[in-house]
Amino acid sequence: RTMPLSRHTGQIPESTWTLGFREMTEPWKGAVGCLGVAVFFAMTIGIISWQALEQSPEEWVLRGRDAGMLWERGRGALLLRALPAGRPVLAIAVGSVPATEPPPPRDRCWHDGGQFCYSWEEDAELRLSLEPPAAPGTECYGVRWTPLRPDVTLKDCFSMANVSWYGGPSIRAQRWPLNGAESPAQPLVSGDLSTNPDGFGPVLERYFLGSTGVTVTVAPDVSLLLSLESHRQFCLETPAGRAEPLHYQLSCCPKHLMRHFPPCRSPIWRYHGPEGSAAKIRRGLRALARRLRRHRLQEGVVALGERGTAVLAAVDLVPAGRRKRQAPALVEPLELSIALSPYASVTSPLFLRSLRGGEAAGYWLSRQPRPGGSSIPLLTTWKGQLCARLNVTSEAALRWYLARARRLRQALGATYVAFEGVEGNSFLEQDVPAPPELEGDGYTEVLAAALATLGNGTIISAGTRSSHLPLFVQMSPLRSDWSHAGLKGLIPSVLHYSLLGYNFFIPDAVGGSVAGATPGDPELFVRWLQIVTFLPVMAFGTPPWLCCDTWVMNLTRQCIQRHRDFVMPLLLKYSEEWQNLGYPIFRPAWWLSPTDPVAFTIEDEFLIGDEVLVAPITEKGQTWRDIYLPGEGHLWLDTNTARVFDGGTTLRNYSASLAEVPVFVK
Repeated sequence: RTMPLSRHTGQIPESTWTLGFREMTEPWKGAVGCLGVAVFFAMTIGIISWQALEQSPEEWVLRGRDAGMLWERGRGALLLRALPAGRPVLAIAVGSVPATEPPPPRDRCWHDGGQFCYSWEEDAELRLSLEPPAAPGTECYGVRWTPLRPDVTLKDCFSMANVSWYGGPSIRAQRWPLNGAESPAQPLVSGDLSTNPDGFGPVLERYFLGSTGVTVTVAPDVSLLLSLESHRQFCLETPAGRAEPLHYQLSCCPKHLMRHFPPCRSPIWRYHGPEGSAAKIRRGLRALARRLRRHRLQEGVVALGERGTAVLAAVDLVPAGRRKRQAPALVEPLELSIALSPYASVTSPLFLRSLRGGEAAGYWLSRQPRPGGSSIPLLTTWKGQLCARLNVTSEAALRWYLARARRLRQALGATYVAFEGVEGNSFLEQDVPAPPELEGDGYTEVLAAALATLGNGTIISAGTRSSHLPLFVQMSPLRSDWSHAGLKGLIPSVLHYSLLGYNFFIPDAVGGSVAGATPGDPELFVRWLQIVTFLPVMAFGTPPWLCCDTWVMNLTRQCIQRHRDFVMPLLLKYSEEWQNLGYPIFRPAWWLSPTDPVAFTIEDEFLIGDEVLVAPITEKGQTWRDIYLPGEGHLWLDTNTARVFDGGTTLRNYSASLAEVPVFVK
């Protein structure tokens, strides 16, 4: 029999329902039970289907005016998208937290529309925040991870899929963009590539620029490891077991702070003569100056290395009454550059005097003493000798060191002083706790600031957070071959240095200074010479009369004249633009073609400002190449042939004989 269904809006009386159910036959009871089970399963499937259809795999967690951040559930990733269209800008794979666990609505800072906070209770806390813009028209996001257990390692990986990355550290075989580089996780600290070729180089900033317009800037107080996984991602992570936060900013503008153009005469001729005594060095310097005059190359600077400088210093820094009268100049009409470092051999009189106590005892870096103990110098190796290193945290030590450099410069009649060994963290290298002010690259930063007080004639071997100082930076040595560790790495290094704000650098000597597969190769010398002609300074290790024939000698004179008459006025012009607008002087092809993916990976040509394109040959035996002309709508004039071409195009198999370097003027 049938039972009428009641549609009362109130609660159904329990007794009526029970009585009616009792009156049912057994078959009807079974039917109703089956119906209930079916309804339950239908509702469950419906809820699951609704969640699958309605809940997107991406959830907005923080929105700004021009962009916003989302959480992607499937892989546990933070996404940055441009608004209003939602164009992908950046994908960050998050490590050390449950990937499938989605952040719920705002947790501790739900009341603040400018922040998003969430805690994985046993792992880490995430805080995203809208930061004050670094410049008008920009939008910045702060990302801060805080570990909740000591054994949590924080690691964020930035995808290279559809993004070309630039900036970060210099490496031995420099790549442009950074996507082609490979490096295991290691401290993001400057180092000496000659002693640690697999480490990071002397110029380094915690700044990465993506081709989508996003930048990643890491706070200087963050202990940081960086790994590079070729064509996949680069990762930032904190050291294991130290429970330290990971903090960085997204979409902030680069900081170009240089305010002075440090003048430096060009070319530089490196002295490689006898160094056995002060008398031999003086004779060798004068002989080199005479030889340069004889070959009509009597301009520029003769550079004396650290060893030769030390030999002369032992004679020329003795009291005036105990030495013979110094000759007025060693290399006239050229100028002299000398070299120093912050190291002192443990067998040198300089170091031994400091062991007698007094103020000089604090001139060198020391291990932190145990309670009740005395400090012990932190000894390290420099150029094969056991050495102590200058304590840059001591004002007295810095005053003494700078005064010594000034006295030596005056005594030797030097115009320039080059400081080697500025890079590296001696405490980190020996796994010894460092003072807080010398964590990371603190040593390089403090010493560079002190050396800048010596004036414009100062050259340093490293740079980190010091691009605003009026200093020249010496590039790392390159191999004498055609590889990325040699000639092919020169232009990527130029673009890397300039993007980080180090526009005034001294490239390695023409032909390379580290023995390679093709030492003394005249073709390599010529192609190298053609590139450095368009850089701030031309430097020579091997004079052209020792490696090459008369034709190369004449070409060298022509390149030096072109550098003086054509390149230097350009550099002065664009140094003013850099000071006013912050634009790098040496620019990649994508600077004029920011939406053309072809331009993002071009590493064998560069712009000087917006008006000169240099596209040299970097392959052995080649007399042609493809040349990308950036800037659709612009016209480019070939300075060799006077032919005019459209921008935004590629010239295929363009001729460039050994005597030519393709140069175009916009």
